[in-house]
Amino acid sequence: MERRRFLASTFVASVLAASPRVLTQAGPEAGDENAREFYELRHYMLSAGPQRKLTDDYFRDALVPALNRLGFSPAGVFNVTIGPDMPAMVVLIPSLSVERLVTLDDRLKKDAEYTKAAANFLNAPAKEPAFKRIESSLMQAFEKMPRLTLPTASALHSPRVFEVRTYEGASDLDHARKIEQMSSGEVDIFTKAGIPQVFYGDTLIGQRLPNLTYMICFDSLAERDKKWSEFFNSAAWKVLSADPRFNFESSVSNTTNLMLAPTPYSQI
Repeated sequence: MERRRFLASTFVASVLAASPRVLTQAGPEAGDENAREFYELRHYMLSAGPQRKLTDDYFRDALVPALNRLGFSPAGVFNVTIGPDMPAMVVLIPSLSVERLVTLDDRLKKDAEYTKAAANFLNAPAKEPAFKRIESSLMQAFEKMPRLTLPTASALHSPRVFEVRTYEGASDLDHARKIEQMSSGEVDIFTKAGIPQVFYGDTLIGQRLPNLTYMICFDSLAERDKKWSEFFNSAAWKVLSADPRFNFESSVSNTTNLMLAPTPYSQI
């Protein structure tokens, strides 16, 4: 059995035992508004040259249409503009059903329209591969923000940039404490600063655990600098960051930032 399928089946079984109703959701349309989504965040590391066009064509013409046919929407596809291992592209896939998300590859293989459109990408030879490596993480949304929120700029297809931040917890306890801090005030401070928030995810499967990842949106890099300044200088942040529940030790051992530009066909 392939390792991915083994991990998927094992994880799905554990989630089902803990929360049976999660796996009964048919997709993002189903369930109550408080049901927490799951996210897969894929990081495709590429080489300069033909790989970039091959992968971009694959996302636009094969993967995103297939995801939508299978009920995964909105699908985000981004170019990494600032970050390690460039060139790179990032794909964000939301779902209310963890089972449907972790078995996505099998579902794609059964989609004849997808396999036809993806043929050049899937059949790229070893000497000219479509990508160097993929890093993937599976996350569950925070209770405070159970669903992905589409920024107004995305809905209007306006100019926008995204920032993806990953906080690695110093320990399991510190990781839980950081989620509590964000959920009990930090999310609201972002809102007051006028920073659109796309999602917050607690990583269930991925690298460098424990960690959390979230995505925020800005009109431009210049606006990003302005909004972050407003955030850190706000009275609410100064009070929250000084709260003895959170500041007695550093809860975050490492932070990773990616700046992303959405592709023309990205739905986020």
